[in-house]
Amino acid sequence: METFTDVLLVTANVGSLFDNVGEIQNEWLQELYTIVHSHNPQFIALHFQEVGGKDYMVNMGHAENFFRNIDSSEEMKDFDRVCIYVDNQFQAEDSFTALGSLYFIRKTLKNIYQYDFNVKDFKAVSGRNKHVGPLEGVATVEKEKFPKNFWPDFKWSRKGFMRTRWIIHNQGLDLVNVHLFHDASNLVACSSSPSIYSANRKNALRYVINRISDSRYTPLPFIVFGDFNFRLDTLSLVQHLSTAADVQTVKKECSNEVEKIICEEKDNDHQVLLRVEDKLFVYLHPAVFQENNGSAFLKYDKEVAAFHDVIKEEDIEFPPSYPYSEEYTKPTQYMNTRCPAWCDRILMSHSAQEFIYKGEDGEKCVVYNTVGPRVCMGDHKPVFLFFSLKTIDH
Repeated sequence: METFTDVLLVTANVGSLFDNVGEIQNEWLQELYTIVHSHNPQFIALHFQEVGGKDYMVNMGHAENFFRNIDSSEEMKDFDRVCIYVDNQFQAEDSFTALGSLYFIRKTLKNIYQYDFNVKDFKAVSGRNKHVGPLEGVATVEKEKFPKNFWPDFKWSRKGFMRTRWIIHNQGLDLVNVHLFHDASNLVACSSSPSIYSANRKNALRYVINRISDSRYTPLPFIVFGDFNFRLDTLSLVQHLSTAADVQTVKKECSNEVEKIICEEKDNDHQVLLRVEDKLFVYLHPAVFQENNGSAFLKYDKEVAAFHDVIKEEDIEFPPSYPYSEEYTKPTQYMNTRCPAWCDRILMSHSAQEFIYKGEDGEKCVVYNTVGPRVCMGDHKPVFLFFSLKTIDH
């Protein structure tokens, strides 16, 4: 007999929550609880990146309070089993990832087990299991920072992945929290197609997939969700946006290095249509990135295509999840720092997608969307996937 378990997966880069403590946190949590309440899942997985924010040495204490607030909240009281894994060990530069993975199991879900990577066996989940600190000795999680030699030309940062493994009603599943590399410079990003940053992310994601599929453990269907930092193909996009413009490339006086790209309209008093600098991306008509949920720009979202042999994704019907304004009063505006992009994603193996109940007769059973579209959630809008997991009751 088939059993259906309602599952809610959420990925959130929470860096700006801790850099602006108190300003947006309460509403951020209310938006999360609204999603939980409206979908009423039996199992919740929350994957956080940039725990502690950019100034993590100062803010890590606030991060611990944030997780405590979620765990002890009235809204989560029906979840009687909890597993929390937070890597807050910023002193350990060789292993610090700033990742946090939280799992909540509702009282009504009886048949659930978690994998012990040491003894290579599943154990029933009970109680509230909280691991905040060094995770290297914790048997139910596998965490890895990307090796330093991956990108010798770039600053080593808090990027890596964290895996837990579950059985829900006889269906085994790996849940992987991931944070890949960002675009350090808009100018470098638009100097080639694909960009050097895109190539780095491709290598990193392939590394993660290989690691979770290798022979150390029996490979299982997997869902990878986090901040992939996927960006639009910037060179192609800039060429498209400036088709009817005069393009001026300004170089630094002391070198041949490009300092800025300025695209001016040919008429209309030569109004600046687009201006690109290292950390500046200013387009005259920013609303186009939200028209029809930005669907006109999905053709420039190419980074996931390299993985279609192993990965699937539900259709994207929400605007780019980054970079939103961190100002409380501008919840739907993008910042002028980067080109808007779908950084935050939920991807799954082909075998995992087979277990998602798609409904009958046009019934909408799967929801893939952002959390808090009209509320300031920081520079990233969290992204969630709600679905019913099809499993066989033996």
